[in-house]
Amino acid sequence: MTWVLTAVGFVLLVVAGDFLVRGAVNLSLRLGIPALIVSLTIVAFGTSAPELLVAIQAATQGVSGIAMGNVVGSNIANVLLVLGVPALISTMDTGGCDTRKSFVLMMLVSVLFVVLAFTGQFGAWQGLVLLAALALVIAENLRDARRHMTSTDEIDEPEGADPALPMWKILLFLALGLVGLPLGADILVDASSQIARDYGVSDTVIGLTLVAIGTSLPELATTVMAAIRKQADVALGNVIGSNLFNLAGIIGVASLVHPIAVDAAFLTYDLWVMLGVSVLLIPFVFFGWRLGRRWGIVLLGLYASYMVTLL
Repeated sequence: MTWVLTAVGFVLLVVAGDFLVRGAVNLSLRLGIPALIVSLTIVAFGTSAPELLVAIQAATQGVSGIAMGNVVGSNIANVLLVLGVPALISTMDTGGCDTRKSFVLMMLVSVLFVVLAFTGQFGAWQGLVLLAALALVIAENLRDARRHMTSTDEIDEPEGADPALPMWKILLFLALGLVGLPLGADILVDASSQIARDYGVSDTVIGLTLVAIGTSLPELATTVMAAIRKQADVALGNVIGSNLFNLAGIIGVASLVHPIAVDAAFLTYDLWVMLGVSVLLIPFVFFGWRLGRRWGIVLLGLYASYMVTLL
């Protein structure tokens, strides 16, 4: 039965990811704004739902390591794994994606997060600072959306978009995607963990691999479908927006529920790895490099090396 559930979870992720991309692309067309803005907000926040649930649960149980590890580990996985796998499947042309402002905002929030981490914990005031930063980012995205909606410039019709698709279908696609992604990830992680235990794999290894990767599966499924549909802006926007929301939104909310202590290992290693892999996005964000198979191999190789150092 666990093997059946694993397959069900995987299929649910793929289908829900396709629904979310289709909904986001058609919503951007209907509202007259770039798909990137929808990806940076609705898609990114929706695919970060599993991280939010895990962080809040870990915070209430006083398990700070899980809350911090899940968020930092997911951000690392979002760049190396979530972009690496789709790059092996389909080359993404990032030349037409203007993600420079969003990337700079993500890096500023990342640096702010590291600075606050050196205070030793994320308590109420640190959480409020992070949520204030998130509010400023959301406000900036809304201003961009309003500018595009009132602009006379034409928005290129995204590939796979249907101008005649009714709004209720668009909202249904978004709802099915946002509900199906965390559900599929939960089923897949639980079933995979049980299989791992049956084969004698320790809970520690399961936590470092399956749980960290599992909460990034919604981003992975969405990005894979975006790559297949040649929506590089959705793929990059999803990763950048998810990373930003993970740091500012998830830790911001979780730290208001319960203080989150910062282990010394994060300060000496993992936070710097997170910043380092974020810098790897610069060639694609600022110079429009094509994200193809060679880069996919490099990104996945770096992620495998990171996992080896953890273990």
